[in-house]
Amino acid sequence: MFSLFIGSILQFFVASTNQGVISPLGDQNMLSRHELSLETRYPDSFVNDVMKKNILLTVDYMGGGFTIEPGQTVSFHDVKLPKYEAATPLLSVHFSGAEGFLSDGWIVGDGVCHLASLISWVAKDAGLTVEAPTNHDFREIPEIPKEQGVSVYSNPFQRLRSEPQNLYILNSLSHPVEFVFDYDGEVLEISTVEGTL
Repeated sequence: MFSLFIGSILQFFVASTNQGVISPLGDQNMLSRHELSLETRYPDSFVNDVMKKNILLTVDYMGGGFTIEPGQTVSFHDVKLPKYEAATPLLSVHFSGAEGFLSDGWIVGDGVCHLASLISWVAKDAGLTVEAPTNHDFREIPEIPKEQGVSVYSNPFQRLRSEPQNLYILNSLSHPVEFVFDYDGEVLEISTVEGTL
């Protein structure tokens, strides 16, 4: 059943790519863009497949993209540091098996940090204010510069561990910023485009 669900996600993203998910205004309002291959997350093919499915499932939970309004702060997940209590969470899931996330034998939800790191990198390059209290420098993330690595963990029963392993993004610009996800069956690209009020 889960493999059918992941297959549907993959078909959705490939179909979306073919229809052109990128902003209808084209590159004229593009703020930033970065990508990573979902085929090179880990040298072992089984682990790589788990990471890829977890990343795509997370994108699906995000609705395939999101917008941050001027003055708005978002958090990657909903277990937040007290100073970010008013932040809007992008996710209300905790990367558990009950929510469809897979384990590669090490942790359930492995690969989600790769997505958070890509989002953080794109947000910084778009001129947004980003805080990621816990760097992912304990392990390399392929295609992500070490200084851009973000560690995420979400368990409402382990708040002291979860709150600093989050990603917080403030849009201090005067216009909305849209995060657009584009997956062609191999490469996941995230672009930010300038939205309209």
